[in-house]
Amino acid sequence: MQPMDVQGQRADVQRRTLRVLTAGQVVGAAALAAAVTVGAFVIQDILGQETAWAGLGTAMVTTGTAVMSQALSRVMQRRGRRPGLGAGYGLAALGSVVAAVGVERASLPVFLLGLFVFGNGQASNLLARYAATDLAAPEARSRAMSRIVFASTFGAVLGPLVIGPTEHAGEAWFGFQRYTGPWVFAAVGFAGAMVNTLARLRPDPLLVARRLDGSAEAEAAVPPAPQRISTTVRTIVAAPATRVALAAMVISQVTMVAVMAMTPMHMRLHGHETMSAYVVSLHIAGMYAFSPIVGRFSDRRGRLPTILVGAVVLVAATVVAALSGDVEQLLFPSLWLLGLGWNFGLIGGSSLLVDETAPGDRVAVQGTADLLMSFCGGLGGFASGFIRQAIGFHLLAASAMVAAGVLVVIAYTAWRSAGSWTDAPPVLVDA
Repeated sequence: MQPMDVQGQRADVQRRTLRVLTAGQVVGAAALAAAVTVGAFVIQDILGQETAWAGLGTAMVTTGTAVMSQALSRVMQRRGRRPGLGAGYGLAALGSVVAAVGVERASLPVFLLGLFVFGNGQASNLLARYAATDLAAPEARSRAMSRIVFASTFGAVLGPLVIGPTEHAGEAWFGFQRYTGPWVFAAVGFAGAMVNTLARLRPDPLLVARRLDGSAEAEAAVPPAPQRISTTVRTIVAAPATRVALAAMVISQVTMVAVMAMTPMHMRLHGHETMSAYVVSLHIAGMYAFSPIVGRFSDRRGRLPTILVGAVVLVAATVVAALSGDVEQLLFPSLWLLGLGWNFGLIGGSSLLVDETAPGDRVAVQGTADLLMSFCGGLGGFASGFIRQAIGFHLLAASAMVAAGVLVVIAYTAWRSAGSWTDAPPVLVDA
């Protein structure tokens, strides 16, 4: 095949891949946002309004995301992106149904089991950003990734806004408990994302990339054996750039989850529950809406400056949250900045990880990095409830500020020393 033919085929499949991933991302993000927003409320109704376990819901979702990121990446490594993403969305639909049953029966174990399986949806949405880079040119990876993250905006902003209507429809039409409707909506949404992926993600971008790049596995028509987690962890920590990439992803996730998970509960305890959906909606807009700008910034200015900007924004967000007091209006800019800083950290860190990993190791490394990111986020969400009860929401935000400050130091130090990295590509250095 001539080089121009290869480039044309790569571009054609890439355009189709982005369209399919975009559609799945919109539906999946709407399902996630609608259901996760009411998760803490369900636990409060079961255990009591002042329970310290309110962060358990977010922790279970993110733990499920962590575990299933690794499992789904193994499926992708052997069979391609389509089976892995399709399986993740299908299991998320099942988890939504189980969670709905838990709400109806006021059963915390059933509800938590559903949340864990529901985490497959977040795992699939996160792994989809890597699928967008399989066929992208190196200088356009962040923009391809940002297009998928940006697609989440429409669904993620819509999701919290349909909570009221789905709650009302569930109660009035089917006799459901108050918070069951959003979980049924999530099940339908993830089922739609599964059908979209399995029916339309053809040809598979990862398999096409392997064939066009002439990988040994593609030539032999034998899927690569999955790598052990210990092997991929060693691959990540072996180089300075990949260590910074992982730190950016993990710290951004922990900071964002810890504060976001407790904000609806904090507002409910101060009599502002009806406003919490709008705060979460604005937060999610910050997470996704500016992705095209962030992606372009990352491709033009470098991965490390992108991570540094994200860390500074996270510090600003947590400072505003810590100073909010009982003025709920300050939580609007705080949660918006929190989402925006997370976006910079995720896109910058993920792009740096792809840049610095050999093609044969990328899928395994991506799965392990998302496992660590989501697992640490789950710990942050779980601990946030106890921290809030022990020292208050404002000191919780101050603790998150310290974590974001650590990322500022890491990113700035790495950026200043990037010229000494013998394996650092030019894209990492500010032009």
